[in-house]
Amino acid sequence: MHAFFTELYFGDTTRAHRFRYALLAFDLVTIAFVIVTSFFPHTRLVEIIDAVFGLLILTDFIVRFAIEPHKHRYFFRFATWADVVAVLSFLAPIAGEGFGFLRVLRTLRLLHTYQLSLRLKQDFRYFRNHEDVILATINLGVFLFVMTGLIYATQFGHNAEIRNYADALYFTVTTLTTTGFGDITLEGTSGRLLSVVVMIVGITLFLRLATALFRPAKVKYACQSCGLSRHDPDAVHCKHCGAVVRIETEGA
Repeated sequence: MHAFFTELYFGDTTRAHRFRYALLAFDLVTIAFVIVTSFFPHTRLVEIIDAVFGLLILTDFIVRFAIEPHKHRYFFRFATWADVVAVLSFLAPIAGEGFGFLRVLRTLRLLHTYQLSLRLKQDFRYFRNHEDVILATINLGVFLFVMTGLIYATQFGHNAEIRNYADALYFTVTTLTTTGFGDITLEGTSGRLLSVVVMIVGITLFLRLATALFRPAKVKYACQSCGLSRHDPDAVHCKHCGAVVRIETEGA
């Protein structure tokens, strides 16, 4: 059984790739569920679905721990604790199911694994040709979702202006972009401190991600001498061997 699950999570077989795609789809469904249910009252049905998601995530967590070769390092990873919070939030809705947004961090980790990235490039030509832009888009989306989830989880139920994820997303985007309309504000000292964190992050990380999305830091061009495939957009010589490279450019 150990070998079977090791193959599914780390193997290079067709079955393993299909399993990881299914796991990614499950992550995305979980994220969509957390967002959609923020707009509706949490009925008994929603709590039952919460519990089902929680049990599935817990099962995945236990299996990952069982096949982990370095168990002493397992609980030193942020993604591990994100899963712990997600499990608790889904299995105990009354304790604050909003923290299920941390599940998205695990999706990011899954997308950045070597096996899945390689498979995406093999299966989809568009991914091969636009890998940098796609990953920058994913990183930007994950970043926005995590910040929105953090605001929603800490303000929902205490701030009348934050009623659902749309309100939290609206505040996040206006704050990150330094637009700041002021129609939604975070309450209390903790809310103001969270606003400061969002603004500081907006000036730094958000701008870097947006820049990476619209203008990737590197371009792909195979050097004819040494084969180096990634260069600065304005490079005229290969940094590895010094050969002249002819990268197509639109100019200044």
